[in-house]
Amino acid sequence: MESFPTSYQSILDKIDQIDPIKYGKTRNYIDGAVTYLSPYISRGVISTNQILNHVLKKGFTLKDIESFVKELCWRDYFQRVAQHKNVAFDIKNPQSPVFSKSFPKAVLEAQTGILAIDNAIHLLNQSGYMHNHLRMYLASIVCNIAQYHWSIPSKWLYYHLLDGDFASNACSWQWVAGANSSKKYYANQENINTYTKLVQSNTFLDCDYESLVNIPIPSVLTENDILDLQTELPESNIKNIEPNWPTYIYNYYNLDPLWGADINANRILLLEPDFFSKFPVSEKCIQFVLDLSKNIKNIQIFIGSFKELESTFQPKKVVYKEHTLNKHYKGIEVSRDWICESISGYFPSFFAYWKKINPFINT
Repeated sequence: MESFPTSYQSILDKIDQIDPIKYGKTRNYIDGAVTYLSPYISRGVISTNQILNHVLKKGFTLKDIESFVKELCWRDYFQRVAQHKNVAFDIKNPQSPVFSKSFPKAVLEAQTGILAIDNAIHLLNQSGYMHNHLRMYLASIVCNIAQYHWSIPSKWLYYHLLDGDFASNACSWQWVAGANSSKKYYANQENINTYTKLVQSNTFLDCDYESLVNIPIPSVLTENDILDLQTELPESNIKNIEPNWPTYIYNYYNLDPLWGADINANRILLLEPDFFSKFPVSEKCIQFVLDLSKNIKNIQIFIGSFKELESTFQPKKVVYKEHTLNKHYKGIEVSRDWICESISGYFPSFFAYWKKINPFINT
């Protein structure tokens, strides 16, 4: 299993090691040449644009690496969707049918009977990682085979993922469940065996696709459970605030060590209890954030709301990066690093977004 080092240089080394052509050919396989960069993108340490520029500078043409580039653009696309839609709810269509709005106990216990999925859940619990194709398989089983509404299961996955991203996670689950797409995504046992290189048969997925869409809910998935997801936050460690310096606000989605690095500024990692009550994450995720924050010189941690930060320190000038989940911040908002900042707004499909952004990437 790939590890996730947290020093900035080690992350840059990972970017430099990308093989975009091999990625395009093998990314759907569990042992494919994926980049393992998603945790750093999600935490705002690096950007999709930064990665793309680095790869293109090596002389690859867009035609050669289109599959790789599209995956980067999918990330930006989901962020754009979240800017204009409340992705916590069904975006396009109500998911149907829905057997339950809770969570299947078999998934919680990694006892679905689908070996690839159960192995992936164990790995997720240990490492905070799950291959993207396995996320799709899992969502298909939970939402389309067992007919659970996507909202609670997606919250569970987000809780564990080091690369948990509110927009990408919610939109992806909805895409699989048909709430953000024109049809549902299904995978049978043969498909799963092919991409995970396992050999399993006689499961509830071991049938053709015509039969798969009509199978009754497997009994192993009918027992549900109630999730109790809690976030353990560290203590504040503010020691010194320079009253005449600007205050740069970092958070769960912005840990960019290069952001304003040449400016004398107070740098505060703001971890809001209310935020993590709405979007809980595991202890492993919080530790990952704390380790990544060490790349930011002189950063200090504040546990509390943005209003409490303002009233406590009365910062002269607050600067922060735009994000869907920090609209309550006040101060100078700066843009995130998009692949193409000028292409914004809501696009009903990735194809429509790709058609619009493609000419700009080619220039």
